[in-house]
Amino acid sequence: MTTNDQDLSDDLDPSADLDPSGELDPSGELFEHHRIIAQPGQALLRIDKFLFNLLPNTSRSRLQLAAKAGYLHVNGKAVKSNYKVRPEDIVTLELPQPMREFELIAEDIPLDIRYEDDHLAVLHKPTGLVVHPGIGNYTGTLVNGLIFHFGQLASKEGQPVPRPGLVHRLDKNTTGLMVIGKTEHALSHLSEQFYVRSTERRYHALVWGDVENAGRVESHIGRSVADRRVQAVFPDGDQGKHAITHYTPIERFGPVTLVECKLETGRTHQIRVHMQSIGHPLFGDATYGGAQTVKGLKTGKYEQFVRNSFEILQRQALHAKTLGFEHPDTGEMMRFDSELPDDMIEVLDRWRRYLKAPTR
Repeated sequence: MTTNDQDLSDDLDPSADLDPSGELDPSGELFEHHRIIAQPGQALLRIDKFLFNLLPNTSRSRLQLAAKAGYLHVNGKAVKSNYKVRPEDIVTLELPQPMREFELIAEDIPLDIRYEDDHLAVLHKPTGLVVHPGIGNYTGTLVNGLIFHFGQLASKEGQPVPRPGLVHRLDKNTTGLMVIGKTEHALSHLSEQFYVRSTERRYHALVWGDVENAGRVESHIGRSVADRRVQAVFPDGDQGKHAITHYTPIERFGPVTLVECKLETGRTHQIRVHMQSIGHPLFGDATYGGAQTVKGLKTGKYEQFVRNSFEILQRQALHAKTLGFEHPDTGEMMRFDSELPDDMIEVLDRWRRYLKAPTR
């Protein structure tokens, strides 16, 4: 028995050039999904040959590459291409499809540039802006705006999606600071700093729960086995990539806390999935359980207050507040700080008024 469907997913390597908040909506590749249950009388057979015999227009080399990338599972566990299929094994496979070829179009999208020289630019990304083109978003992205404002920008080779100037990225609905490399040298130098973790990245997040003390979350983060559209924590480290987040409470309101998160690594959705894993999902984060009342007495007045707050902040409460790095040409250490966006400020003020005297 086999079933096929299609879904939007993100197959970009976070350790290469993604900020931890990489968006999983229409910015990745289109996957072809298969689910096959081996018959009771199935003879032992290499899984790549087993699938090659069942799936038309699919080469064994493509199947082997999928296994190497972690897209081939048997009974919920990733396997290599030499795994021998057994009777009644449940085989699941995701095959990434080639990206549609398209031309990057320069668009006059307003950019909030906080610093610029011949080598780089630091800008403030608003909520709702997708960073680079992908399925469902071929225009109207930050990259389209960068091309309009800066013209020709350097780009990394071998990327499935052209991303000129991008060193890292933020979610569509995460606000804050980003650095753009304007030259090949700057792009390479800045990317290396992100890779070796020498940059300073501090985020402010409003999370559910009373966070009393500073802490550290260390785990592996990777695609959820149950739902490949989201990320999950793997404590044993047998899947995903190593990730470390430090968090410190800034202002406590009881049911929610404003925290600062400092990143050692930059994995897809790192802050969102790490805070969820310790029982503190981000306020308003529908993907990771934060867009509902998680803490507090569920009285009518309180529930209405929370619903009204969600109407104001229609996204995860996450802001890339501070960004520090070494200038790729001068070697000077540069550090930028940004104000919280209006929707987060308004919701924080509402919590202060609602609770009258928050504990600090």
